Amino acid sequence: MADLSGTLVKQVTIKSDGDVFHEIFRQRPHHISEMSPNHIKCVDLHEGEWGVVGSTIVWDFFHDGKPKVAKEVIEAIDEEKRLVCFKVIGGDILEAYKTFVATVHVETHGEENVVTWTFHYEKLNENIEDPHSLMDFVLNVTKDIENHHLTTAPTN
Repeated sequence: MADLSGTLVKQVTIKSDGDVFHEIFRQRPHHISEMSPNHIKCVDLHEGEWGVVGSTIVWDFFHDGKPKVAKEVIEAIDEEKRLVCFKVIGGDILEAYKTFVATVHVETHGEENVVTWTFHYEKLNENIEDPHSLMDFVLNVTKDIENHHLTTAPTN
């Protein structure tokens, strides 16, 4: 029998500020729809407060050409590591995965900011593909956020 659990990790280097990027996912995910309107329709607070562990948020997004929904609880926030962890508790993703946890982590190396996305998941059955298209989706959103901040950043 095939192992249904998996981990998928991808990194992307961004030119925009790593602290700002972390703060968006931690405190202001509801602003991402303005930065990535082709991917994110809206993000709503369902329960709790923005940026607080245990709070529930709902993402309305477009993935693979279709409108989808993901209900997530903020499972962990680590300010020192600039990390936010979301556990999917409802919506379209759970039609294919028994469990799905997404972590976004920002590291700074000199002038570079590296965003690492990690998915931990368990597929419902062996016919389900690994979530490569979802990873491409979050990497595209990451680039949209970067481009938004590069085009709106004040010039000296």
